[in-house]
Amino acid sequence: MAFFSFILSQSKSALDTLITFAKKNRFIDMGFIEELQWRGMLHDMTPETGEFLNGEPKVGYIGFDPTAPSMTIGNFVQIQLLKIFQLNGHTPIVLMGGATGRIGDPSFKDQERVLKTTEELDSNLQFQMEQVKKFLSFEGPNAAIIVNNFDFYKDMNILDFLRNVGKTLTVNYMMSKDSVKNRLETGLSFTEFSYQLLQAYDFQCLYEKYNCRLQMGGSDQWGNITSGTEFIRKNLTDAKAYAVTTPLLTKSDGKKFGKSEEGNIWLDANLTSAYNFYQFWINADDADISKFLRYFTLKNEQEVIALETQYQDDRRELKKILAEELTERVHSAEDLAAVKQVSELLFNKNMTKETLMSMSVSALNTVKSEIPSFDSEKGYIKGEVLLVDFFTEQCPIFSSKTEAKRAIQNNAVSINKEKIGDVDRILTAGDLVQDGYILIENGKKNKYLISLN
Repeated sequence: MAFFSFILSQSKSALDTLITFAKKNRFIDMGFIEELQWRGMLHDMTPETGEFLNGEPKVGYIGFDPTAPSMTIGNFVQIQLLKIFQLNGHTPIVLMGGATGRIGDPSFKDQERVLKTTEELDSNLQFQMEQVKKFLSFEGPNAAIIVNNFDFYKDMNILDFLRNVGKTLTVNYMMSKDSVKNRLETGLSFTEFSYQLLQAYDFQCLYEKYNCRLQMGGSDQWGNITSGTEFIRKNLTDAKAYAVTTPLLTKSDGKKFGKSEEGNIWLDANLTSAYNFYQFWINADDADISKFLRYFTLKNEQEVIALETQYQDDRRELKKILAEELTERVHSAEDLAAVKQVSELLFNKNMTKETLMSMSVSALNTVKSEIPSFDSEKGYIKGEVLLVDFFTEQCPIFSSKTEAKRAIQNNAVSINKEKIGDVDRILTAGDLVQDGYILIENGKKNKYLISLN
């Protein structure tokens, strides 16, 4: 009681300050829309959405079509949106497009998609369902839900679809959407034209089964999403649904977010290694880091502003903080530790032999993929093998023994971070790191990893 008496005794300005502090630190809900606003993640919403989301927790969803073998960091924008929604006390639904993935979304596409096989789509869907489980909580009062929209259509024949779904929205209404208008000149099949109907019907199914009244997505989905709110308005008496979209995330140079020079940045380590994932954020343009930090960190507003202030003249440190958080969330704490070891090895001039010797096989294999490497047989070094012979015969780091000897005499060569000054140095099994690797350096920049099997 004393606590509540204290609260009631405070002035309005003091209460406002207390409430603001509590919201920023998630002691109380600051509001989903308010959070999207400070993060720069709110592009558009239907009227009264903010009021609808106040009060008791709600249910909202985002759809993902499994047209790729893995989700990318482009998809991670929407995963983050669901995560923020859940952290604000609401229930997120991940709608996997087992049906819509078979059709193809025409939104912002210049031409008709090449349809994937059903086997490929099913494989992608199962893999992506497991991926998303890593990022949302599936326990507690607002546990996340995963739904496959193929279940909505698998027992529906074409006549039922045309009668129950196709009758709701007029062709004129559907053609007014940008996703359709932008494709009329280049050509749009009836298959992709019907995508809008499927997404709208998806919304109604989730509304009826889960009381899901909010659909979210990227701004390119606005037309499809609002078709769903209109579909529900027409089909369900006194029903109202809502929409929220995020801006399409672009880099400061105007290029599409989520790609590197090598292509997509995937959330699967087999397609984009944890090291390359980490480096994507480290190599981001300084002008982009504040936007990326606000989009992807789970830190609150107060923490983000404090970091931006602290590192306003050191953007690389800000990028490192985000890279570490996201690498641990998308991959694991163990992967992050290995990535940091690899970065130390490749870029820290003060790296020691002790640190190298403690590196895991996984980290060493990552190093192998990032610098020139050679494979040899472990049996080759069981005898008395001169280092200069090894350098020219097994691993041609030098073009001749004379060149190798000169480099050694000039104190330019290191084995496992230790300088070699003896041209008659013998290579032995004792030089192996993790019983299978040797790091050779020639000068400050030339590094080679030898793998012996």
